[in-house]
Amino acid sequence: MTRSLLALLASALVVVGCSTGAQVAAPADAAEAASDSSTFDKAVASSTAMEGLFTVYQDSTKGSILLAIAPDQFDRDFIYFSHVVDGVPVGGHFRGQFRDNAVFTIRRRFDKVEFVAENTSFAFDDDNAVSRAAQANISPAVLAVEDVVAEEDGTVLIKADGLFLTEALAAIKPVARPGQSPLAFRLGTLSKEKTALVEIRNYPENTDAVVRYVYDNPAPVNGGNAAITDARAVTVTVQHSLIAMPDNGYSALIDDPRVGYFTTQVTDLTSMSVTPYRDLVHRWHVEHDGGRAAEPLVWWIENTTPVEYRDTIRDAALRWNEAFAAAGLDGAVEVRVQPDDADWDAGDMRYNVLRWTSSPTPPFGGYGPSFVNPRTGQILGADVMLEYSFLRNRMTYAELFETAGTYLDAADHAEDGTDALCALGMRMQGQMLLGAATLRALGHSERDVDTLIEQGLYYLVLHEIGHTLGLNHNMKSSQMLTFEQTTDWDLTMARGLTGSVMDYPAVNVAAPGESQGAYYTTRPGPYDVWAITFAYGDLSDAERDALLARSAEPALAFGNDADDMRSPGKAIDPRVNIGDMSSDALLYAERRLDLVEATFDGLRERYDQPGESYQDLLQAYFILTGEIGTQMAVASRYVGGVYVDRAMAGQAGATQPFTPVPAAEQRRAMALMARGLFAPDAFDGAQDVYAYLARQRRGFGFFSAPEDPRIHARALGLQRGVLAHLVHPNTVERITDARLYGNEYSLADMMADLTAALFDADARGDVNTFRQNVQIEYVTRLAAMLADDDDAYDAVAKSQALAQLRRVEAMSRARRSGNAETLAHRDHLLFLIERALDTD
Repeated sequence: MTRSLLALLASALVVVGCSTGAQVAAPADAAEAASDSSTFDKAVASSTAMEGLFTVYQDSTKGSILLAIAPDQFDRDFIYFSHVVDGVPVGGHFRGQFRDNAVFTIRRRFDKVEFVAENTSFAFDDDNAVSRAAQANISPAVLAVEDVVAEEDGTVLIKADGLFLTEALAAIKPVARPGQSPLAFRLGTLSKEKTALVEIRNYPENTDAVVRYVYDNPAPVNGGNAAITDARAVTVTVQHSLIAMPDNGYSALIDDPRVGYFTTQVTDLTSMSVTPYRDLVHRWHVEHDGGRAAEPLVWWIENTTPVEYRDTIRDAALRWNEAFAAAGLDGAVEVRVQPDDADWDAGDMRYNVLRWTSSPTPPFGGYGPSFVNPRTGQILGADVMLEYSFLRNRMTYAELFETAGTYLDAADHAEDGTDALCALGMRMQGQMLLGAATLRALGHSERDVDTLIEQGLYYLVLHEIGHTLGLNHNMKSSQMLTFEQTTDWDLTMARGLTGSVMDYPAVNVAAPGESQGAYYTTRPGPYDVWAITFAYGDLSDAERDALLARSAEPALAFGNDADDMRSPGKAIDPRVNIGDMSSDALLYAERRLDLVEATFDGLRERYDQPGESYQDLLQAYFILTGEIGTQMAVASRYVGGVYVDRAMAGQAGATQPFTPVPAAEQRRAMALMARGLFAPDAFDGAQDVYAYLARQRRGFGFFSAPEDPRIHARALGLQRGVLAHLVHPNTVERITDARLYGNEYSLADMMADLTAALFDADARGDVNTFRQNVQIEYVTRLAAMLADDDDAYDAVAKSQALAQLRRVEAMSRARRSGNAETLAHRDHLLFLIERALDTD
């Protein structure tokens, strides 16, 4: 279907949930009584009136509130939005967290008023007769029902305490996840007595209610953390916003799969297409005025922002003007600083704010959410949250052992495209600590380290503002440059390292003997410019189609969180990943191993500072070993990988949708893992620091756990992460399936190479303790594959598991000499294999 036809269809769509306009009237006697002006005046006599979208009356003694609803406010659409003013991350809430975003209507039913959330997920062609049944089998949600207190000239007065002081409009307390430990921290029961209305903020286009929710738990089994003053009474402050439906001539834009925007998903139930998707792109309403933006998007730097970083943050945000200028919109972005005596705060939805916090337990390093009109996709407001933890030169003990530099498994955005937490800032903190450590190890100056930090902050701000412009992640863009180009400072500063600032790239620190390129991209990339032009350019349908037809150009490559391979068994295209860099990610990973090895050389001496503890050394160890795990995980995704091309049929530059990774590249990846992660000497580089991995004592911090470092557990954890992908049911099945369309690296080849990587080097000698652990892990996984009763593995995979168990068995029986622990280890292997093969 052509773009022009899509536009015509979009203009004819009627979104399900629109009111018919009919109103159920009150009975005559009830209406007459309710319309008595003396009754209305008496109801508000002791209250202060606050006028705005909805007039609110607050009792000056008790603080309770009444809401006035005008006659023309019934049976029409409004927008509901909520965000967290303050909370605690361990309880599922944090300052600036954007939450519910929906359309609601207010309906009169006799002496009651209903607040009804409408379903915006479906659409109908208004010219199709079936649109008369648009409400069929689709459930709206009646969220709250309030009694009519009084009525005057059609304006209805209702009590509103129950609307805001309960969880009627939005669920505040998180629901326990399936399988969650009963000992996990949980909010208690909402306290009616302690929960209170903090403030009403009323404006012509929105009415806001700030509510302090208090959850009581008289006998908590988990006290949370230091941010929880007392787990028996936990406070979460939320702002509810009732917003007028915009009427500004905004035209909805239908999404295209070749470009990545957040969307409101809408399915056309009258379409005959196999893809009846009319997903609405999330973007701002920016009008063109002779090559300029009629009204710029204004970002305010909150006065909580450290003064020394304000110029960098401003300059980074303004870099987005380069992309808008290419779309024909000069001056689209402005940045201002909030005065210290400003009479507004970031909770005011009229201001888009770059905010800064320093939390005890940071939930992110940066976070860029927005909220929209679900009917059209128009962005109505946005903030960027930045955490001071991003810049600090330390990580907590928990961060070190659980997150530092490791491969991130969690997706950062929900499947429906809503903006969840962006983990870039947390990841970048570890990457910048890695960069600083490696720069110092290679003899770079502190000025170079300062440049690294500045470029990192540039990238973070560009990335998070990109989210607020509607862009979702692009984890494929780090493949833009060749490996050699990443080492060219002038080229990378002018063009950037990645096609988009929406990626999670590796910090680009050159390995020994190579030139240094930029550390991070500091301007929107070619994909960003292209995507901004798609959404914000004043384009005809033909021009937009021509723009999208360029998607096969390498610099415009796109793949988001749904496509990336960060988790074992997830997705299929290894080019869509985090922590990688260049069109030869395997070479980049290999040179990162060299960089880590060079940094470990002399590491202890560099951190042996008189009067200081070894906390810095411990941090460096975890960050460096974490980078080994990240790069080996990147390499593992090429094994069984399939390159994906989402270009449309007949599009210039398009290839077939699925192309298996060449067998030579898969073997190359396997050889790299054999060297960097599975070899007997894979962890020898850290040998000199093992005896010094001591965290600084603090109070009774060692009370419930041993103080010594768990060195073997760290190594095995990294190895497990890679093995989990290589023998994942999805991976092994895809290797076999892909042989039908070009894969030349069979499962038999892969499993034989993996077994060789884990056993051949010491098959005739002693096996060190690192190798003992990983060999047992591998054999245990093979046994589980063979014994699989859930059909997670197909017959081909089970046959290969059996073959490799037999091979390991033969090797273990053939070599019966060695030191005592090696002999015991081989007996252990044989025991596991015999048990796996015992069918009795």
